[in-house]
Amino acid sequence: MKSGKPISQKRFSPAHIVLAIATFGTIGFYSVVDTAMWGGSPARNMVSGETNIVSEWDTESGESIKWSAQLGSQTYGNPVVIGGKVFVGTNNQAVRNPKLTGDRGVVMAFRQSDGEFLWQAAHAKLPSGRVNDWPQQGICSGPFVEGDRVYYISNRCEVICTDAEGYRDGENDGPFVAEEHTSEIDEDIIWRYDMMDELDVFPHNLATCSPLVVGDLVFTVTANGVDETHINVPSPDAPSFIALNKKTGELVWEDASPGEDILHGQWSNPAYAVINGTPQIIFPGGDGWVYAFVPETGELLWKFDCNPKDAVWELGGSGTRNNLISTPVVWDNKVYIGVGQDPEHGESAGHWYAIDAGKRGDITESGKVWHRGGEDFNRTLSTAAIHDGLMYIADLSGFVYCWDALSGEEYWRYDAFAAIWGSPYYVDGKVYIGDEDGDVAVLKAGKKLELLYETNMETAVYTTPVAKDGVLYVTNQTKLFAIATQ
Repeated sequence: MKSGKPISQKRFSPAHIVLAIATFGTIGFYSVVDTAMWGGSPARNMVSGETNIVSEWDTESGESIKWSAQLGSQTYGNPVVIGGKVFVGTNNQAVRNPKLTGDRGVVMAFRQSDGEFLWQAAHAKLPSGRVNDWPQQGICSGPFVEGDRVYYISNRCEVICTDAEGYRDGENDGPFVAEEHTSEIDEDIIWRYDMMDELDVFPHNLATCSPLVVGDLVFTVTANGVDETHINVPSPDAPSFIALNKKTGELVWEDASPGEDILHGQWSNPAYAVINGTPQIIFPGGDGWVYAFVPETGELLWKFDCNPKDAVWELGGSGTRNNLISTPVVWDNKVYIGVGQDPEHGESAGHWYAIDAGKRGDITESGKVWHRGGEDFNRTLSTAAIHDGLMYIADLSGFVYCWDALSGEEYWRYDAFAAIWGSPYYVDGKVYIGDEDGDVAVLKAGKKLELLYETNMETAVYTTPVAKDGVLYVTNQTKLFAIATQ
């Protein structure tokens, strides 16, 4: 498969695109239909314009808990709220449909007003086992929702487009009409694209990407990775990044740039922005490089190596070369991203970069605006929140940092005393962050560190909070909480 190969010359539909000023300070293309996604915008900046968001609550007493809903036993999917519904990925330990039992990857839909369960997608595990589909991990993809369409990546390495109403509307929307289960609590698939069958993708452990829709295209990281030896890449020519037609699921272009250099798995997400008048789709690669492409064709614009040239990859995480699990954030014509590894590989020194996205070619040297690493920063899974020129970011070691987004100067760091998998979330003058101990800290935004509140959510919080319509949504491993002043 040729890197950057255009399968067809699809164009963005003018009827579905408008120019809008994005929250990240540049002009971007957005659908006229309401959309919701992990990160709030295609720039993936973890910032919300919501106000009057609660800063104190207690799950034990029920203080400020509007409602809670039962999820599976392990939840890594981030909630997405739109159209009166909340969508979240989890596993099947809380069986909703007695016909669909056992270990499955699940997306649940709840009513936003009171948490009533509406419907679910429930995908059986891959027969190949944990090398491709790790037990009990469920669906980790954060859906992209546009109008009445929901796009997500299943645990079976499929891109799924489904009806936001499920079968509650009594209709089987097509072109896919072969669903085995069609009760009102089941998923109504519109189309699906199997990346393993169609593209020979070999997902390592799990496909997890939170896809992005821009215009008429769906963009996703495929999850192509190593086999059970953790050395061999079975499908080096399979694409790492693809674009599909959002209406039909047809492949538009593909890119296999990481190739044989994939280090482990590919579990990150794409971002999109218009930089100096040029639209860019930005993909984090499994080789530790960030790539930016022309969204319509897959033509490479620039690439950036996020590891020092003397960095070495070693099995088990003891080396100095790292993956990209953090999602790129676009702000002020720059891309912000850090390196990390599978959390099972443990803590170690990491790197964080601000990249000038207006340059072209290999911009590893010319595009570096600033960098922090070594004792300054550790491996990270997290994505940044940038507001008023301040960047909030966390690392796996449990530190939350406030840096100047333009210079990298540090103003403060907060120690959560537990591993952090999720991302800081800025809303209403505060920064919210969850940790592996189940604590959520509420920090005052600004150049001076101030802990406003901390509470325990009963089980680990591996996800990122989200605010919508005056309500804060937080998932722990087993429950979804809607939190608001009552």
